Amino acid sequence: MSKYKVAVVGPIPRDHIVTHRNEVFEKYGCVTHTSIALSKLLQDDGTVFPVTHIRKKDEKPILEIFESYENIEESHISSKADRGDVINLTFVDQNKRLEKQVAFMTPIVPEDFEGLLDCDAFVFVPVTNFEVPLGTLQYLKENSDGLIIFDAHGPTNALAITGDRLMKFWVERDLWLPYIDILKMNLEEAYCSWFEREYTLEELQADAEIRKEEIPLFAKHCLSKGLKALFVTVDSDGVLCYWMEDGEMKEELVPSIFMDHVVQTTGCGDSFAGGLAYGILKDRLNYSYAAKYGNAMGAQRTQGKTFDVFKSREETDQMIADTYG
Repeated sequence: MSKYKVAVVGPIPRDHIVTHRNEVFEKYGCVTHTSIALSKLLQDDGTVFPVTHIRKKDEKPILEIFESYENIEESHISSKADRGDVINLTFVDQNKRLEKQVAFMTPIVPEDFEGLLDCDAFVFVPVTNFEVPLGTLQYLKENSDGLIIFDAHGPTNALAITGDRLMKFWVERDLWLPYIDILKMNLEEAYCSWFEREYTLEELQADAEIRKEEIPLFAKHCLSKGLKALFVTVDSDGVLCYWMEDGEMKEELVPSIFMDHVVQTTGCGDSFAGGLAYGILKDRLNYSYAAKYGNAMGAQRTQGKTFDVFKSREETDQMIADTYG
């Protein structure tokens, strides 16, 4: 069996988290979730390369997190600029949170991919719009055959000078889509990415999600710009998958995997991205298959605060079989 080579690109923020149960803890997030989820699924079948910029003071604890995973290669974790993300997250309920970012990584640029252009996939999990410039995706499209799997969390989030992390419209969306193969987002991010009508002032002042009837229209537009597949997570209902087949757009809802007790949800989207990438690598045309792995890794992430929540590939396969048959 050929060995997969996967780059996971984005920040490793030091997250200070206050849960909806008023529990307080700190952890390193984003790329760590995606990389470890992928590591557990790939096992001996591939190597994961986190590509990120971090602070020097965070280097030792971050490397210690990865050192117990034999298939995670640490060579592209750089503290040279001594800049990395630090984010405070305060949950007001299980899913909704208030965010302040107090330190900022330097952007990921083409030079960061030295020796990685032969990767089978590049999984981008930015959390703020400055971390991955469009030029970086353009460079990879021009110089690599690897799939570009992209989380829309980055370009739909911006920073105010108060440190508040705010949702923003992805107005430049169509400049990005030709350089993305697989796009993943939630309902809020889809709302920020679909603006084909005039909004009322009331709509712009509210916490908004894309209208359910607008999602297929949005998906069709994205696919017309070169996207191979779009995944929109729809909270506890699961994930909507869209792709083209024989000239027609296909839609499938893959139900979520129910977990009786949710400890915390930070990192669920990043973990979903890891499972999604694994499923796509294993079967590039079976998008519902990939979504099941995404759902499984996202569900596992909810079960605790450490990375021990991630199960082996065999256990995850059983979890998927128990849920989907």
